[in-house]
Amino acid sequence: MLLTITTTASPATDLGFLLHKHPGRVQEFSQSFGTATVFYPEAGEERCTAALMLEVDPIALVRSRGKGSPDFSLSQYVNDRPYAASSLLAVALGEVFRTARAGRCKARPELPGTALPLELRLPALPCRGGPDLARRLFEPLGWEVEAQALPLDEGFPEWGDSRYVRLTLRGAARLSDALNHLYVLLPVLDDGKHYWIAPDEVDKLIRAGEGWLHGHPERGLITRRYLGRRWALARTALARLAELGDETEEELEPAVAEEAPPGESAADEMAAAEAEADAGASAESQGQAPARPLSLRRREAVLAKLEELGAVSVIDLGCGQGELVAALLARPRFARVAGMDVSSMALTIAARKLRLDRMPDAKRARLTLFQGALTYTDKRLKGYDAAVLMEVVEHVDPPRLAALERVVFGHARPQHVLVTTPNVEYNVRYEFLTGLRHPDHRFEWTRAEFAAWATRVAAEHGYQVAFEPVGDDDPEVGPPTQMGVFTRDQRS
Repeated sequence: MLLTITTTASPATDLGFLLHKHPGRVQEFSQSFGTATVFYPEAGEERCTAALMLEVDPIALVRSRGKGSPDFSLSQYVNDRPYAASSLLAVALGEVFRTARAGRCKARPELPGTALPLELRLPALPCRGGPDLARRLFEPLGWEVEAQALPLDEGFPEWGDSRYVRLTLRGAARLSDALNHLYVLLPVLDDGKHYWIAPDEVDKLIRAGEGWLHGHPERGLITRRYLGRRWALARTALARLAELGDETEEELEPAVAEEAPPGESAADEMAAAEAEADAGASAESQGQAPARPLSLRRREAVLAKLEELGAVSVIDLGCGQGELVAALLARPRFARVAGMDVSSMALTIAARKLRLDRMPDAKRARLTLFQGALTYTDKRLKGYDAAVLMEVVEHVDPPRLAALERVVFGHARPQHVLVTTPNVEYNVRYEFLTGLRHPDHRFEWTRAEFAAWATRVAAEHGYQVAFEPVGDDDPEVGPPTQMGVFTRDQRS
């Protein structure tokens, strides 16, 4: 199976730096199921192409399969795996281009963050859903998609098309994003993996989908297929994506139902859905409120506290894609609303979600969006009644927290500061969570650690601080999110 990556950025040979593979060498990488080879069919200043070729050893593939893999005798040795891109290629891509996927390049540190003109080609790709599905998955990510169904037999066109497509993607993107798109979506298109799917696959999906999966219109389909329709794992992943994207879990469900997977009848799927509905009806009959995602409860808690404090002007520091900003604008009592983020891409998405180009003039006059870093003083941060750092501090490297403290509490000095952050003690309640809640978290605090940090910061900068739980307050491990409410001393 073959994948080619072509760029026309000048100098095009920078592709070698990004992939960490020299254009003048042919390199081989052993896999448990065969050999991956990286080489460059062309490497010029104007155009450069890197190729990843995977040669599958059917004997090695059989020997490496998990205990839970089906045994279909002859089909173990006679199948399409040596020829069609699938989870085998995704695994090889993930390992061979691991550093490129992470967006790191020590030799040229400016390159990974640069969008390049790219063309990705896959000559044969199993696609359960045909060319239309390929377009549904890749076009929302900004790719121009050329997906051509391959005939069963060119000599007998009346036999119709096979389940394979020839796929070409063109567009401007960071190489790390492009590789992660393929890493996730190749097995999704194939709707199958060659290895046993364990709970750690949820973490892999969240890491590879960072920045794009939670906003994808087909995220429900992607999640279920990537996780092999293991419903418990899929629901865990969907809940975590909802937390990242500030969307309800229900909104992450696909618009149309998929056909039942092999070995799982439609009746089984319907029975599971009915059992879930019955459980929800039972909860309602007992007077229990329907479950709501933590992201929504966190946002509601922040809004309620801002109203209670009487804030009229609010700045969301680390506003991301603008979910809290939108909620603030929806309440006329907040006369001035600002959102700041270090990521220009996040601000672009926020502007699109807020429909900034079509926003009424009266509402637009209340809003300011700007790029900035919380570790540098900025006069634009001053003059607000309240500042919000909602799930922000845990993304800051600990040595740089002191700079954030000086900027927010020493320089901007709003009357109130609201800080929310995960309670790491609660992580044991997430059944399939391994490690921290998000791959970009630098740390997660216990309740005692957060209280110690907040108390020290308040004392140093003339604030008082109170603590409130967000989410269900577990008697053993506390709430999933902890909130510190800082109020400046009147004498300060």
